[in-house]
Amino acid sequence: MATPEEAHPRGEFDSMKAFPKGAHSSVLYDYLRKYQEDPTSRVFAPLAEAYRKAGLAKEAVEIAREGLRVHPQFVGGRVALARALFDLKQHEDVLLELRQVCRDVPDNLVAQRLVAESALILGRAEESLEAYKMLLYFSPADADAARMVEELEIQAYREAPRKLQKDAEIEVPFETRSAGELLGADPGLKRERWMQKIERLQGLLQKVERYRHQH
Repeated sequence: MATPEEAHPRGEFDSMKAFPKGAHSSVLYDYLRKYQEDPTSRVFAPLAEAYRKAGLAKEAVEIAREGLRVHPQFVGGRVALARALFDLKQHEDVLLELRQVCRDVPDNLVAQRLVAESALILGRAEESLEAYKMLLYFSPADADAARMVEELEIQAYREAPRKLQKDAEIEVPFETRSAGELLGADPGLKRERWMQKIERLQGLLQKVERYRHQH
């Protein structure tokens, strides 16, 4: 039987330099052997996940990106990459990798949770709330998602008046504004626009409902 080093050809990704010892090594070796047998297979995704679980997130990212060059539309590979990026605290990259996944496959709970948590860490409460709502929609028993939806909705409600006040403070003098600008400065209209953002989430849920019926 070949050793892990023999099973890993040179010229692809140099993850063997950090090949771990112990419980994870046999799993990694098995995936590496399968990957060696067919470098174009989708086994790169569980291979990257095995590296991530072994604490080798950088190697996991390298492996996942290599595999996605061959399978750019493979959702499992994209999620494996995002998980490793999340472990590396590269939250902006997590969002870049998973936004399209969440639109195309909204019932991918791992992707939705990674987006929700990454957006929250980056201070993007609206995007985080949208992802947590999708999580709760597809997994109603998810107590953590329910708690986050409640907290973020309360936060949005409390911040709305402050946002309106801040907008009012930076308005230009009345006499220099056009009719269109005056309409835009109406606090009632601004509150209405904020409510429209929430209504957009409801529209997204309707879209997801259609997706579920089609699948």
